[in-house]
Amino acid sequence: MSKLGTGEIIYELRKKIQNIQSELDELGGPISDMPELITSANLLRLNEYFVKVTKKQLELLSTYSQYSKALENMVDTVFDIQNDLKNLLKEQSKLISDQKYTVPKNKKKPANKRKSLNK
Repeated sequence: MSKLGTGEIIYELRKKIQNIQSELDELGGPISDMPELITSANLLRLNEYFVKVTKKQLELLSTYSQYSKALENMVDTVFDIQNDLKNLLKEQSKLISDQKYTVPKNKKKPANKRKSLNK
């Protein structure tokens, strides 16, 4: 139960993923060659574009990795809770069955008070 902040972490990471994907989409496609620039200048511009895209993609991969780890932690926590609940249910079932055997059953019905009142 010490992992209660996992939901908040997942939410923040999901927001970060969406922001990075948005930034990556804003970069668009590679910049087309401009005829008025020489070939080396066009290659430099293309290289800058690829550097930006690669940086964003690495950031996105890193965030997805953190996101998946947070989800795994949340699933582990859910399974721990499920196991605890299953154990509690077993204990309660055992207590209930033990009580059935320890509580004496009264086979005789109590005398009816109406009969004594009518006399």
